[in-house]
Amino acid sequence: MAEPNVTPQSTPHGTASGGPVYRVCTPRILLRAWEVDDAPALGRAIEESLEHLRAWMDWAVHEPSALPDVEARIAQYNDDVRHGRDWTFGLFDPERGEVLGGMGMHPRIGPGGLEIGYWVHVRHTGRGLAAEAASALTRVGFELLGAERIEIRCDPENVRSAAIPRKLGYRHGTTLERNALTPDGRPRDTMVWALGREEYAGSGAARVATEAYDPEGARLM
Repeated sequence: MAEPNVTPQSTPHGTASGGPVYRVCTPRILLRAWEVDDAPALGRAIEESLEHLRAWMDWAVHEPSALPDVEARIAQYNDDVRHGRDWTFGLFDPERGEVLGGMGMHPRIGPGGLEIGYWVHVRHTGRGLAAEAASALTRVGFELLGAERIEIRCDPENVRSAAIPRKLGYRHGTTLERNALTPDGRPRDTMVWALGREEYAGSGAARVATEAYDPEGARLM
């Protein structure tokens, strides 16, 4: 594995050490680019968790979606991953293949920055899966994709979500007041948690055993 403070720079279609990051493994979790065949399982996982998700996720208000719409969305996710534009992964049980949730790393916070977002199936909350997966993506972001900073953002009232960046060593930099709306249309604040490259090596996020592979199965990390 690359050392935490030695990070190759990213390229438009992958990383300096190989192809695009397609699959990430930790002791308990498989993170993998969504594939069209996953559409039925993803749709079920979202539908089973709707009450849980709608409290915090804007997109959940518009679910459930028809299967062709889920397939089209997954096709776009997969294309983005393969071309290094955006990383939206499924969170899977590595033995049973069950969908445990979803995790993404998005270049939407400015140059050198990536933002991690996550959701977990309602049956699997409270197991530390989101923290483990966020640790793995933090490693990938710094060690393979050349990030200078990574952020995690959440509603201050979402106590479980806020506990994850705190556990991993992210700093609570600021709270943006009334900058967004809750899914039911009320004004909401946003906590911004950040981790910089210079802080990463000493953080909890750097300690989770992580392997990363490209679409052909070549190991990147």
